[in-house]
Amino acid sequence: MNIASYSINLKKFDFMLFAPVLLLVIFGLSSIYSMTLNVENPDLTLFNKQIIFAIIGFVLLFFFSFFDYRFWKNYTVFLYLSANIFLAAVLFFGQTIRGTSGWFNFWGISFQPVEFAKFSLVIALAHFYNLKYKKLGLTSLFFFSGLIAILPIALTIFQPDFGSAFILIIIWFGFFILFGIKKKQFLYFLALIATVALILWNFILFDYQQNRILVFVDPGRDPLGSGYNVRQSIIAVGSGKFTGRGLGLGTQSQLRFLPEIATDFIYANISESLGFCGAAMVVVFFTYFFAKLLLIIKKAKDDFGAYLVYGFLIIFFSQTVINIGMNIGLFPVAGLPLPLVSYGGSFLVVCLVGIGIVESVSISEKQ
Repeated sequence: MNIASYSINLKKFDFMLFAPVLLLVIFGLSSIYSMTLNVENPDLTLFNKQIIFAIIGFVLLFFFSFFDYRFWKNYTVFLYLSANIFLAAVLFFGQTIRGTSGWFNFWGISFQPVEFAKFSLVIALAHFYNLKYKKLGLTSLFFFSGLIAILPIALTIFQPDFGSAFILIIIWFGFFILFGIKKKQFLYFLALIATVALILWNFILFDYQQNRILVFVDPGRDPLGSGYNVRQSIIAVGSGKFTGRGLGLGTQSQLRFLPEIATDFIYANISESLGFCGAAMVVVFFTYFFAKLLLIIKKAKDDFGAYLVYGFLIIFFSQTVINIGMNIGLFPVAGLPLPLVSYGGSFLVVCLVGIGIVESVSISEKQ
């Protein structure tokens, strides 16, 4: 790509899509930085790392924006196999954090293969449906797309990381329902989910994971154990009131009553610091972002581009709803970060690369 074509593409870059992305990343960085305020010896390690990951992610976003998104078709198999090799390897060589063997650690930098797996599954399913949806019936689509999805789902369950496994299932089923679903296929899906749920509950879930689900059904069951996180999160959200306590002034966050403040419960930290106004702004930015993705899907020049954007929409929307839901007590704690906002290098970079691909689809619409 020469400089002339780059400048032409830059004029077609969708800055209205980029704007909410940038604002959400800034919200996340501000929230992470606020944790160091009013502390005698502030530790800026997380903030500095997230700044670096954000810079890397934005560079990759612009880089892939000016690649023809159809380029990814040629590397579907490579990406899919690589992701599953990483998922298998992390079971044996990965770092275990809170009972989950889901991270590689290289020179102090953690990499979570399941985030790469979500990315690769979107590309694999987009390519599969682009090739096969007109040639196969719904039952065959259900079966063969399930074969593509089952390996990363199973490897993620073995870690065990049930929150991420659930997102992979949503990606698979989200693609399937795009083409219409009949009663028979829906019953197949329900039977599959019920079977997997029974197996997980009786043979795979640890006691603390079962307790999370029971606490969700009955919040008063274990207020100082599994229910503690959600209770503290709800207190933080409520204590922010309308305008918030101010950055670095929240009692729940600064006194460390609120757990996993930079990742799972960063939305509660934003709510406490900036109140309803700040929390609502985050929701507004996400809503606008989702609306832009839907518009790009509608205007996409071909099916493959539309499927790619649709797949990334599934990831962003499902994780946003689940994360905010668990912060306000609507869902059980699933260990899923808030896209673009929560601390997490591999997830932030993958999100921004995905948005770069979306930008590529958007740019192609204007050519």
